[in-house]
This record gives sequence, C-alpha cells and structure tokens, in this order.
Amino acid sequence: LFLDRSDAAELPIKFSPRYVGCYHCQILLKSSCDVRVYEIECVVNTDHVEAELEFLTPAYQAVIQDIPIRNMSSQDWQLEAVLEGQGFYGPPLINVGLGQTALYPLMFKPVAEC
Repeated sequence: LFLDRSDAAELPIKFSPRYVGCYHCQILLKSSCDVRVYEIECVVNTDHVEAELEFLTPAYQAVIQDIPIRNMSSQDWQLEAVLEGQGFYGPPLINVGLGQTALYPLMFKPVAEC
C-alpha cells in the first residue's frame, strides 16, 4: 500500500518550552475505524553559553571556585571534566541527579606568577 500526498493530513503542533530538559507527549488520534497513538519526545538544550572566570591568588596558593551545574533533564547525569591549562585541578567525574544542582570545585594553584 502506497500513500500519496492526498492521503496525508497535517497536524500542526506548537511547542514553546520554558526550560531545558526532555519533554514527552502522546497524541491520540481516533476515528470510527482506526486508533493511533504517536509518541513525541523533544530534547531542549541551552544555547551555547560562554562564561569567563578570573582567578586572583598569590603564587603557590590555591583558590577554588565552585561552579554550579544544574540538571533540569529527566535523567541523572555523569559528566566528565576535561581541564586544559597549567595550574587547574578538579575531579575528573561529577554526578548530577535529575532536578538537582551540583557544585564542581575548580581549583587554580599557580606554581609561578602568571
């Protein structure tokens, strides 16, 4: 059985999420001779966000900045941190439960004036 465009029907949907996350929806279509359920999943990510941190500390003394990571999705996150640059330290993995905010402790400890 082949359907052409005359057998198709448009079903316009407007989706305006207020927050990042995973949104699930079911659409039930019924007629006298047919029942169909369509499941839709929309994943909303943030726009590309840039941040800048400035660390000021004497040489050989550490300063730690806790960076909040907020999980507004519907599943737990296990994030891997890749740090680049001399003198920066932090845990390689961080777990953020769904609906929770975790703090990533980014440490800067310069070994010389820089």
